[in-house]
Amino acid sequence: MAPIGQIVNPTSGTDALARARQRASLVPDCLVEAKRIANSVIAGWHGRRKRGIGENFWQFRPYSEGESLSRIDWRRSARDDHTYIRDREWEAAHTVWLWADMSPSMMYKSTFGNASKEGRALVIMLALAEILARSGERIGCPGVMEPIAARNAAERLATALMHAPLSGGLPDTAMIRGWSELVLIGDFLDDAAAVMARISPLARRGLRGHVIEIADPAEELFPYDGRTEFTDPETGSKLTSGRAEHIREAYTHAYLGRRYDLGQALRHMGWTFVSHRTDHLASEALVAVHMHLSGMPAKATHGGQS
Repeated sequence: MAPIGQIVNPTSGTDALARARQRASLVPDCLVEAKRIANSVIAGWHGRRKRGIGENFWQFRPYSEGESLSRIDWRRSARDDHTYIRDREWEAAHTVWLWADMSPSMMYKSTFGNASKEGRALVIMLALAEILARSGERIGCPGVMEPIAARNAAERLATALMHAPLSGGLPDTAMIRGWSELVLIGDFLDDAAAVMARISPLARRGLRGHVIEIADPAEELFPYDGRTEFTDPETGSKLTSGRAEHIREAYTHAYLGRRYDLGQALRHMGWTFVSHRTDHLASEALVAVHMHLSGMPAKATHGGQS
């Protein structure tokens, strides 16, 4: 629920076309911001490289008995008393599926946030696409774009999003085959058990996943006093509280409890969880999920001040 006046152009079934146009107009600005953020963190991004069959040089290493003599780099070996093998880099692209929730609740922006939840989710999604594409990964979006390995993957994803039908809830992942990674970005305001009922089957299929929760600071802090009317952006239903401060403790307990339960359940099944607030830098959520994608340990974080 959100206070009246804090929803950014709330939508209903009667103005789906206006909602689609709004999203289409939002995407280009998000792409520009995503590229700026990607450029600011790209120096710290390392592709998941490994030795294998390919054309690109990776490293020299000492020759081991039993290896093919044809792999010896005689020019490098002539520089000292050791014999060296020239390793090439494995070129099989990894597939990462990216998804951002575009349901009405994501349109929320309070006066405390720097962007709507939808805008921030799109920026993080497109910045991930930009960086992963530069690392040679294959990028796809369930129900929106088939996986591609191209330098302009972020631009192509942005174009696909502008023309994608409106949808809510978690995506259809039936098209995902083989060993892939899935990054889900949304507010995940449903009960943790309900969210896990949708996600658990993905883990059982062998998918490795990463969940980024996008939160407006007002949703977490509940900074309301006095008579306040709240509106559900999904259903349009309203709730009026005569003294909003009286329900703050119960609300924050339920809100943070849902986040804790979801994070614990995800980690228990081997997925990762990052919580990000829209009054913090988008780059910090990007770095956090990058560490998870790279297999490095990282704590779930709200990020720093913007």
